[in-house]
Amino acid sequence: MACYNCLSNSLNVNLLDINQEVYNFLSTAGAKYGVGFWKPGSGIIHQIILENYSYPGVMLIGTDSHTPNGGGLGGICIGVGGADAVDVMAGIPWELKCPKVIGVKLSGKLSGWTSPKDVILKVAGILTVKGGTGAIIEYHGPGVDSISCTGMATICNMGAEIGATTSIFPYNERMKKYLGKTGRADIAALADEFKQHLVPDSGCQYDQVIEINLSELKPHINGPFTPDLAHPVSDIGAVAEKEGWPVDIRVGLIGSCTNSTVAKQALAHGLKCKSKFTITPGSEQIRATIERDGYAKILREVGGLVLANACGPCIGQWDRKDIKKGEKNTIVTSYNRNFTGRNDANPETHAFVTSPEIVTALSIAGTLKFNPETDYLTAADGKKFKLEAPDADELPKLEFDPGQDTYQYPPKDGSGQHVDVSPTSQRLQLLEPFDKWDGKDLEDMLILIKVKGKCTTDHISAAGPWLKFRGHLDNISNNLLIGAINIENGKANSVRNALTQEFGPVPDTARYYKKMGVKWAVIGDENYGEGSSREHAALEPRHLGGRVIITKSFARIHETNLKKQGLLPLTFADPADYNKIHPVDKLSIVGLKDFAPGKPLKCIIKHPNGSQETIMLNHTFNESQIEWFQAGSALNRMKELQQKSS
Repeated sequence: MACYNCLSNSLNVNLLDINQEVYNFLSTAGAKYGVGFWKPGSGIIHQIILENYSYPGVMLIGTDSHTPNGGGLGGICIGVGGADAVDVMAGIPWELKCPKVIGVKLSGKLSGWTSPKDVILKVAGILTVKGGTGAIIEYHGPGVDSISCTGMATICNMGAEIGATTSIFPYNERMKKYLGKTGRADIAALADEFKQHLVPDSGCQYDQVIEINLSELKPHINGPFTPDLAHPVSDIGAVAEKEGWPVDIRVGLIGSCTNSTVAKQALAHGLKCKSKFTITPGSEQIRATIERDGYAKILREVGGLVLANACGPCIGQWDRKDIKKGEKNTIVTSYNRNFTGRNDANPETHAFVTSPEIVTALSIAGTLKFNPETDYLTAADGKKFKLEAPDADELPKLEFDPGQDTYQYPPKDGSGQHVDVSPTSQRLQLLEPFDKWDGKDLEDMLILIKVKGKCTTDHISAAGPWLKFRGHLDNISNNLLIGAINIENGKANSVRNALTQEFGPVPDTARYYKKMGVKWAVIGDENYGEGSSREHAALEPRHLGGRVIITKSFARIHETNLKKQGLLPLTFADPADYNKIHPVDKLSIVGLKDFAPGKPLKCIIKHPNGSQETIMLNHTFNESQIEWFQAGSALNRMKELQQKSS
């Protein structure tokens, strides 16, 4: 399931017309091939998963890195790249290296201003953005029962930000209540029957254990620029002043939220938000429910703007006009990601991640220096008052309001359905097969860019306005690596063309190399490709002539995506060898005729002065994945196998 609601429907209904070509393609393609289609306005797909697809004990994959949201209902829900989903739909077994299991033991009870979001903000601070790579995070212990089902989903959702394969909670009464409220009481009854299989085994052992006492856990806020830079809310004001981060909050942004108690208190004292304030419902069901129950009205009265049911500002899809690009500013959000430029394409926006309740409180105060646990606000009548800790029902008193029916069922027979893609479209483009490996070593590759520091999939393939081209590979490739920092000059989207010696944009340089028939490589740092499961971050370098990505380490989904597109994701056997490669060098990967699982590849570095160095590069390819490389891509290999069997 892909979140095409990220596309652009966070401004107004006119975008339905602007994007009609794309929506029509998705609708007709789904109808032809037996795939259900969640129409625009449905919401973000991981919320759709929680409301409709996840249940205790299920195993599902989704082409959204936040698919693990479903772990809040006790499911093994794993985010993957689109090519992995293609395999599954084609009946090919899905494979994953068996993950480790990190146990997070929760004791005590959530109370006061501490929320479920603070659990994962704390865990992110402990494990960092790559500490969960290759592992499932299993939450357990007596503290679990103090967390709502949607709260557990919030925790699992952000597990993607620590690199976790997925996260999961044991089945309990909170999940049972949520299943009942979402029309799935029959599933809850079945889960009750098999509950012993939906909780940790007695005496089970974990590869690592983290212990958190919820009674002692304080509200947290993480950032800026990375979701693992954790601070207690009580400290952030002082830290921001020390670091030179703007303390005045320009915008507060929350996602799905059915708790308006903080806003209600402000209104009772004649206050509204000092910062701009936006609310983005996660689904049509959430939107309809908060409208029916009056929460949306209260949030609007305090100064909030309720946006469409979509990814919206989280992925840069909002019409922000209060700042100019390059202007230093601070925003606070209840989202998961706060990478440079992620939310608004402005590299000087300092984005902080925290709970919806803290976002609301800080938006009312307008500053990072406000601590709602201890500080006072001044009411309209001049009197001082302190916000009380938020308190609200975990589920609506009535059933959830489903709102508009936004799901299109596939017809029983779609064979007569026509899928129309105009050859002149700027939004849609049919994929052409990538070229096969020519059986030779990769000799004298140029280095497109040597990346300095963090390089997420947002750096590799920016979101925001670029998403309108996600159905057109050639057009969206014009954003290739425009956010990555070039170690040679410390700039983004400025690299040396080794053939002309002129500096220019990364995509233009890659296109020039492709035109001249020159293969190229990218050199990256740690955890390359973290963040969104964005498959374009693998498709684009392949489309523009890339062959090899060499890093200190990869994020799981991105590494697999690169393999699927016929690229070679390789890691330094000695991470210090990153320093041996310079942007002006040429690289050769030799020994590809003997490419085999577990066998390192040799890289020859050729320096401009004529000297050479040889280093070893590791890989995680198995036999089937090596066949993807040899065929040019996983899709090419799939076609080869189909032709052999026919």
